[in-house]
Amino acid sequence: MGEPLSKVYNPQRVEERWSARWLKENVFHVEPDDRTPYTIVIPPPNITGVLHMGHALNNTYQDVLMRWRRMQGYNALWLPGTDHASIATQNVVEKELAAEGSSREKLGREAFLERTWRWRREYGGTIIRQLKRIGCSCDWQRERFTMDEGLSKAVREAFVRLFDEGLIYRGSYIVNWCPRCGTALSDDEVEHDDLQSHLWHIKYPFSDGSGHIIVATTRPETMLGDTAVAVNPDDERYRGLVGKMVILPVIGREIPIVADEFVDPAFGTGAVKVTPAHDPNDFAIGRRHGLASVTVIGEDGRMTADAGDYQGQDRFECRENLVRWLADEGLLDEITDHVHSVGHCYRCKSVIEPYLSEQWFVRMKDLAEPAIVAAENGRVMFNPRRWQKVYLSWLENVRDWCISRQLWWGHRIPAWYCDDCGEVFAAREDPSDCPKCGSKNIRQDEDVLDTWFSSALWPFSTLGWPDKTADLDYYYPTDVLVTDRGIIYFWVARMVMMGLHLCDGVPFHDVYINATVLDETGRKMSKSLGNGIDPLEIIDEYGADAMRLSLMLLTAEGQDVKLSPTRFEMGRNFANKIWNAARFALMNLEEIEDTSPLKPEDLEFEDRWILSRLSQTVEALTTALEGYHFHAAAHLLYDFAWHSLCDWYLEAIKPRLYGEDPGRKRSAQKVLAAALDGLLRILHPFVPFITEEIWHHLGELVPERGLFEERPSGETASLAAWPNADWYPRDAQAEEDMPLVMDLVRAVRNIRSKLNLGERRPIDAVTTTHADADAAPAARGPLEIVSAHENFIRNLANIETLTVGASIEKPPASAAEVVGRLDLFVPLEGLIDNQAEKKRLEARIEKARKGLDAVERKLANRDFVERAPGEIVERERERHKAMLEEVEKIEANLNDLAC
Repeated sequence: MGEPLSKVYNPQRVEERWSARWLKENVFHVEPDDRTPYTIVIPPPNITGVLHMGHALNNTYQDVLMRWRRMQGYNALWLPGTDHASIATQNVVEKELAAEGSSREKLGREAFLERTWRWRREYGGTIIRQLKRIGCSCDWQRERFTMDEGLSKAVREAFVRLFDEGLIYRGSYIVNWCPRCGTALSDDEVEHDDLQSHLWHIKYPFSDGSGHIIVATTRPETMLGDTAVAVNPDDERYRGLVGKMVILPVIGREIPIVADEFVDPAFGTGAVKVTPAHDPNDFAIGRRHGLASVTVIGEDGRMTADAGDYQGQDRFECRENLVRWLADEGLLDEITDHVHSVGHCYRCKSVIEPYLSEQWFVRMKDLAEPAIVAAENGRVMFNPRRWQKVYLSWLENVRDWCISRQLWWGHRIPAWYCDDCGEVFAAREDPSDCPKCGSKNIRQDEDVLDTWFSSALWPFSTLGWPDKTADLDYYYPTDVLVTDRGIIYFWVARMVMMGLHLCDGVPFHDVYINATVLDETGRKMSKSLGNGIDPLEIIDEYGADAMRLSLMLLTAEGQDVKLSPTRFEMGRNFANKIWNAARFALMNLEEIEDTSPLKPEDLEFEDRWILSRLSQTVEALTTALEGYHFHAAAHLLYDFAWHSLCDWYLEAIKPRLYGEDPGRKRSAQKVLAAALDGLLRILHPFVPFITEEIWHHLGELVPERGLFEERPSGETASLAAWPNADWYPRDAQAEEDMPLVMDLVRAVRNIRSKLNLGERRPIDAVTTTHADADAAPAARGPLEIVSAHENFIRNLANIETLTVGASIEKPPASAAEVVGRLDLFVPLEGLIDNQAEKKRLEARIEKARKGLDAVERKLANRDFVERAPGEIVERERERHKAMLEEVEKIEANLNDLAC
């Protein structure tokens, strides 16, 4: 037999031991078999990432589901992996090169890619190691990477199919351009912020010298690329000006005034500049009117040669200089304040530049329609349900997806150009010649695909697609996706579209959108604010199990969670409670000799009650997990473990464990072993490390823990069977009686506390019915319940003599409590010196009233309430409430002494 549980729980030692053993024994590895599959693919974290509290929450949800389903007997595959994260990874490596005085351009493409692969080998697995620390039960043998050989094959296959079907095309359109990252971004990769800025009202002179038209703009620097001024055709102010020519200031180019229904007459002056190369709406107007496109801001955010004298200036520097020149020339009519939405790069936060560029796009409308239907007919279900509206809204208004990125790290676009015949073609394998003319003068597109393109294939590419593998046939579609609301557009919708189009089926049936983790003041955690909580620091201080359970207890369904480091103390306290309870149980199971099944008649009241509570908890817990109600599930576990088992049952059976009756001791031991066994099973998905440790110690002492029949326990908690509610007998009468019994014990303990009687001092007590007790008759009266469980009550409340009867008069000098429809009296004669106790309480109440008066005066002061900081005023109100309660309690104690 191994060593007993240590006196103090050391989570680091336990977690390190079991994490290593699970990995060594491949506990979580699965292959297709004849069981029902249950599959989750992990949202692949970026290889540049480190674990943050959002990851911890998200992956704890997934691990709870996987461990639970595995215990239920499913062939449970949790497939892990990482994402290559084109922009983020390239930025990291470029910063390293810059620190060395080098750059990617100096290295060249091949050398830069080799450098990036080397960085990935050295640092890209950091977050995977961190996920293992929090207990993620992934099948680590199956770890995938979005640029590994198999997934790269899938990316090429998907691109070629979509290209051949006409769903991928290349064209010149306005895209979101990040000058800092040097690449195009999709609409979903742009974060919009409302910023305080201005509207500049600029005079554009008529070319015939007859006056001018005033144009309002939020971006004066782009006027250098104007090719028209537009007005609404129904705007009476400008109807006579349509067709006139104006002179573009600075440049001197003649441009027309055109009429277009897109123009809002209420915006600015009702006349707007048209810059087709630098605004998506202007681009559309330009196409309708056959306008030229003049690019005046380059890829680096600096003005081009077409900007005239401003060539080479940064776009914002140009804005300042140009506005100053317009004012000096009398062409600036006025400047007004204006708030407008400005797009920023989701990675580097630089201001996005709408930029006319030739890019690759996916036609989304045809792909979106089946994805809409899949959600509407319930093939894809969102939890909480409200997130389905967000998903559908995006799909119903989807725009074509720009998938090309001007980067080197990533999946290079598998498209080639023939320089002899102009053919553009896609290929699964690198071609040697043009399929149209046979020329070998071909070149591959320089760009890479958007990272989200490969991520959209993740649920099936990781299982072997496009090959028809046994894994794909068995594990696809997956069961649930657990993810953050921030990537419903980026990822969830695109996976559904690609799964339906390429695999003829949805990639998952359920989508669980987890909460967002905020700091204690309600702000989103971020590096810039310095308000993040490092999960690894929490694990080092409190343990992984403590962090996991705390997150589940604190995060209510559908609500964001506010966290501070101290809030993880609840998880640590729970772990210590379970550890100490297990130590008590194991010490009292060491001498168990007869482990044969019990007979139902061997069970006493507390046994029947705890087993019924366990049955009830298993049933409710299973239902909660089936509905993704993790918060409710955690609280069910907490309540059963802490209150029912530890606070009540363990205390109730001590007289039997320490007593001389071998039959009563044996039944208590058997039920204790079964209850601990059941608790460890249902706790395991939430706190896997501590339960695994206790499970093995329990197994050494009591291998067979069935109550009325033999039931194998299993070598590891991770693979033990999830209990059925019918493993444990239900007893409605015990569950109905116990609340009154508990309340009575609490009432006695409350009297002891109020009067400083101590817990071990024997007392007498009287229970009797109210005068109106018959007003609400019950099937089993309260006095009958008390009489039936008199010994239980006496043991837990340390009552020497318990008198039970109807309409008993209150004994002299008695403390009293009302318990439901019962009166409880504790005679105080001989227990305390009435006069001394009265004197002590009177001194206490005098001091308490003085404190209360001082707080009331402060709160009655209008200046204090109105001028003091809100948190200070609130603190004083809480003090007032606590002091008032103290005064009321002392008064009640004095009344008891007077009776």
